[in-house]
Amino acid sequence: MLDIHSLNKQYIAGSWVDGKSTRTLSDKNPYNGEVITEFKMATTEDVDAAYSAAQAAMGEWNQINPYQQRDILENAVTYIDAHEEEITNLIIDELGGTRLKAAFEIGLVKNMIKEAATFPLKKEGKILPSVENGKENRLYRMAAGVVGVISPFNFPFFLSVKSIAPAIGAGNGVVLKAHEETPIVGGTLIAKIFEEAGLPKGLFNVVVTDISEIGDSFVEHPIPRIISFTGSTGVGRHIAQLAAKHFKKPLLELGGNSAFIILDDADIDYAVNAATFSRFTHQGQICMSANRIIVHQSVYDEFISKYRDKIASLKTGDPRDPNTVIGPVVNERAAQTLKALIEKGIEQGATPLLKGDISGNMVEPTILTDVTSDMAVAQEEMFGPVVSVITFETDEEAIRIANDANFGLSGAVHTSDGERGVQLAKQVHTGMIHVNDITINDEPIVAFGGEKQSGLGRLNGEWSLEEFTTLKWISINYGQRQFPY
Repeated sequence: MLDIHSLNKQYIAGSWVDGKSTRTLSDKNPYNGEVITEFKMATTEDVDAAYSAAQAAMGEWNQINPYQQRDILENAVTYIDAHEEEITNLIIDELGGTRLKAAFEIGLVKNMIKEAATFPLKKEGKILPSVENGKENRLYRMAAGVVGVISPFNFPFFLSVKSIAPAIGAGNGVVLKAHEETPIVGGTLIAKIFEEAGLPKGLFNVVVTDISEIGDSFVEHPIPRIISFTGSTGVGRHIAQLAAKHFKKPLLELGGNSAFIILDDADIDYAVNAATFSRFTHQGQICMSANRIIVHQSVYDEFISKYRDKIASLKTGDPRDPNTVIGPVVNERAAQTLKALIEKGIEQGATPLLKGDISGNMVEPTILTDVTSDMAVAQEEMFGPVVSVITFETDEEAIRIANDANFGLSGAVHTSDGERGVQLAKQVHTGMIHVNDITINDEPIVAFGGEKQSGLGRLNGEWSLEEFTTLKWISINYGQRQFPY
């Protein structure tokens, strides 16, 4: 049985302890405002202890047989399977996620851990020839060092595990700073899972705190060699600068402004369903969500009529209700940010085809039409159930509109001619784009990452193994080199 009140501690060096701060962090249900539990915040002293524990435990972890390492990681999946209903309820209560969202996220987590469990058996080196007689060059794939992970609030279970499990599978110690809005699902729940799986004490640590308490110490600490951050572009820019200053590698998955392009030969009914899922899953609080629907003028009337009807039918409310599609956004500040963006869009000339009410953390769906690329609602990431619709007349115009953004994370193209879609997709400056599919895609063995201000680096599969390891050249001379002096 998962007891919430046993998960409201820091997890450092294999022990569940209160943070050393005198301040507390209240973990609240975003739907009804109820306090789920409270944490005593971690301090810079706690951060130091966590990093030191991770560094010390790496030696023990890398002495364990790779097949046993694999088994330990697979134990984590077994634990999740046994507690899936309890984890589902935690996602509903702490994130405001629906049951559908919870099932989606848990499935992603299990697949990611299963892939990471193969990493201990994939750390292959090379033997290379030398220009010197009697010499052999060896390349060893080594753990990069301790990894600091900073996770977001929207998919905190998955987007934490997405870095944690591969980093551990590659041989590294890890310290996670959980987001203050989701300290259990994105933090201590994961610690409990890996503790029960049999991970060596200290290899994985979780600190729950906020920046006002620890400042930049999590990134600037001398131990971590990699900082993996998922969150806003503004914060990501700051973290990248700090990491580079201290010669650490930043891995960044940042904001998105994905374009969902509907060509003149698209299956409109299918496109309506795909565009709805791409925008409104988890209240639009996904970096890959379709912010902009870019639709050909010839099919606009049919699409927009069916799209409006579809979205108007989505149930908004209590995420515990299995019929609810749209639950609360993370907090009232996020709701008010969306309200201000909608009002700004209307002031700039957008037409609200559907305008939902905003009350507290609840934001009903809004569709803005007559949008142009220079409007704020087309340029900024709208992290909620609000969507902009833009029309075009030629494929070239669709490409230009799609590329007229500072972000480049995901996208989609809908057409009855798959190769036409692929050729168009190649010209959209984004790290990922999907033909006749949704914008929200993440698979454990396929390279994931963005272009432009959407991030740095690639994760998943062999790319995660590459990111979380380093190559060490060791040569051996079986003879003796001849020297010129």
